Amino acid sequence: MGAMPLNDMPWWRWRANVRSALHMLSDPAFQQETWVAGLPGYGDVTDAVYRLVEDTWLDNWSAEKYVGTIFRDSQEAALVDVAVLRVLRILHQVGADAPATAYLEHHGWPEAVRAARDAHVRMATADGEDPDVPPRSLEVLAILTRGLEPQE
Repeated sequence: MGAMPLNDMPWWRWRANVRSALHMLSDPAFQQETWVAGLPGYGDVTDAVYRLVEDTWLDNWSAEKYVGTIFRDSQEAALVDVAVLRVLRILHQVGADAPATAYLEHHGWPEAVRAARDAHVRMATADGEDPDVPPRSLEVLAILTRGLEPQE
């Protein structure tokens, strides 16, 4: 998210968290190499879902509510809504504390990954970034979002 014009959106920190979550949820290779392998620094599936819905409450209402603040347009919002619904359905079926493999082996996971990928590609492209770079660690996400605040 280095070149991303995050601060051109009013709620850019929330956008950064949503993008980070969608990025991780949309990348099967990352999921195997990081979540299944237990690589530290990236959280787990539940952490990604939490970043997706924690501040936005996208588990309670449509992303359309945030067009102009988090999402650039209705198409972006619609793609995020589909991804959120598919991922949350699996979370509720396997449980929040389930291991990564329970998510990845769920019959609906490929569909959830595709929906997350569609939303991730749209958002990354709109932010002028390559959607195919590997996801960044949570530490890098924190530095990038903190780093955009004015220095006092």
